[in-house]
Amino acid sequence: MLPKIRLAILDDHQGIVDGYRWRLSKIPQIEIVGVVSSGVELEDLLRQTAVDVVFLDVDVPTAPDNPSPYPILHVIPSIKQKYPNLSVLIISMIAERALIKGVMNAGASGYILKDDTASIKELGSIVLAVAEGEIRLSRRAQQEILKRKLEDLPDLTPRQLEALSLAAAYPEFSRNDLAAKMCITSSGVRNLLSQAYFRLGVTNLATAVAKARQLGLITPLPPSFY
Repeated sequence: MLPKIRLAILDDHQGIVDGYRWRLSKIPQIEIVGVVSSGVELEDLLRQTAVDVVFLDVDVPTAPDNPSPYPILHVIPSIKQKYPNLSVLIISMIAERALIKGVMNAGASGYILKDDTASIKELGSIVLAVAEGEIRLSRRAQQEILKRKLEDLPDLTPRQLEALSLAAAYPEFSRNDLAAKMCITSSGVRNLLSQAYFRLGVTNLATAVAKARQLGLITPLPPSFY
C-alpha cells in the first residue's frame, strides 16, 4: 500500500476549509494532517508534523495577534529551504499578475484561484500532481503570467520583494530584526530596501510598502484594514 500524501491547510475561512475536507475525503491517497488559520501556526505545524503538500491562502494573518498579511514571498523560499520535499500550493481569491509571478518565482508548486470551479473540482488530482513535483495553475492565473504587460511595473528582484513582504507583515521590526529573519546582515537589508525604493520611485519604507501593495507586487491589505 502506497503511503498517503500528508496535507496541511492554511486558511482562515472555516467554510472554505470544510469544502476542502469534503472534497478531499473522497481521495483515499490524501490525509489532512493539520488545519491552521495564521502563518505562525503553520510554521509550528511544519516543525511538529511531517507534511508533503501545503494549501496556502495568500490573504491570511501573520499571527493571531498580528493581522498583517503573512509575508509569503519570504515564507515560501524559507520553508522550501527547510523542507525541500514540501510542495506549496497557493489557493487564493487574489488574481494580481505580479503577485502570482512572485510566488511562483519564490518556489510555489501552483496557484489556484478559489473561483476557478473547474480546478477546485479537480483538487484531489492537483494535490497528487504537485506532490509528484508537477506545477498546476488555474487557467486565469496562467493567462495572467503569460499576457503582455498592460503597464510598466517596477522590476524588483525576488529578494527585494521578500524584504518588502516581511516589512509589511512586521511593521514594528527594525532593520536588524528583518536581517535576522532573512539570515543576512543589516547592511544587506539596507541595500535591498534602498534598491527597492529606487525602482519604486519612493524614498522610505512606508511609502515603498504602500506602493508595492497598490501595484500588486506583495499581498494587499484585506478590506477590514481600510
